[in-house]
Amino acid sequence: MKKVRKAVIPVAGMGTRFLPVTKSIPKEMLPIVDIPTIDMIVEEAVQSGIEEILFITSPYKKGIEDYFDRSYELESRLEKSGKLKQLEMIQKISNKVKIFTVRQGEPLGSGHAVLLAKSFIGKEPFAVLFGDDLIKGKTPALQELIDVYHQTGANVIGVQEVPYELTYKYGIIDFQDSAQDKIKSIIEKPNIGEAPSNYAGLGRYIVNPEIFDCLETIKTGAGDEYQFVDGLKELMQTQDFYACKFTGTYFDIGNQLGYLKANIEYGLEREDLKKELLAYLKEKTDDQA
Repeated sequence: MKKVRKAVIPVAGMGTRFLPVTKSIPKEMLPIVDIPTIDMIVEEAVQSGIEEILFITSPYKKGIEDYFDRSYELESRLEKSGKLKQLEMIQKISNKVKIFTVRQGEPLGSGHAVLLAKSFIGKEPFAVLFGDDLIKGKTPALQELIDVYHQTGANVIGVQEVPYELTYKYGIIDFQDSAQDKIKSIIEKPNIGEAPSNYAGLGRYIVNPEIFDCLETIKTGAGDEYQFVDGLKELMQTQDFYACKFTGTYFDIGNQLGYLKANIEYGLEREDLKKELLAYLKEKTDDQA
């Protein structure tokens, strides 16, 4: 069984839900406290053993490329001014993993974006991580998916339970064998009361390279775009898929409330912020009482 060494992270989206700030700043660069969200997702991949990452980007996302590149002028100034702690922090960013980029010339959907990774991936299994999905846990969520891949040799989708009344917002797993976590299909945003389960696919995947054959033949779907989930459903006709019920806390940082929740959760883990943040939250709660 081949090792999962490579990851694809699509970051070409416009981030319209966070306008006007995303007019000039990629949404993936918005910070959780003081670390860009994309850095946290890359760190999850690195901790899971990923050696090479391909960003599927756009002409408007140069800030992401710059962030993971070397900044010789900044490093030189930090060194000359004796700010060695900050220098070490900056150098770690560019040294943590091999980063590659390819631009998605047109916004044709997540399936088209992942298809652009075909030559980068070759014949290996690989990970796909979506930048709107942040998962906080003791064990990296992607590592949990890779463990399931090694156990089954099959494609893997990261899932968690969501309230039944919210299943209409997600791609919901239809299990072939719920006891074995074997997947039959994915039902995209089912009507309320029609969901086959309350397990949602949440932005983490391990897939075999045959996915590219499927992505080359799918038709446009939701939003008149080529959707990654449609490629997955096509691959399910010929290959096994298993669910990985990852243990971390999931944050949908593609919307404002999820983004704020993530900042509070991560802020409460910071020893330099925890005490004052708790006091502030208590004060605001008391004011609302």
